[in-house]
Amino acid sequence: MSYKLIYTESYIKKARKFLKKHPDLISQYRKTLEILEINPQHPSLRMHKLLGKLNSLNSISINISYRITLEFYFIDKEIILVNVGHHDEVY
Repeated sequence: MSYKLIYTESYIKKARKFLKKHPDLISQYRKTLEILEINPQHPSLRMHKLLGKLNSLNSISINISYRITLEFYFIDKEIILVNVGHHDEVY
């Protein structure tokens, strides 16, 4: 069973800005979201819980440098996308 990805207005703005700045990553970005929707625990996503002030969030990898932070709810099978960008920007 797949998960439901929830795109907030804030996230959509961040994603548009990110993809405009990095058009070369559009394919990787889409593939990452497809995998996330099907299987959030897929090893290629490298999902992990964040610590400190972001401890309510998880992070997945688009590639070695870029991440998507998200709120992950196992019970409702919902994933709320929060931020996308370079590792240093989203943490």
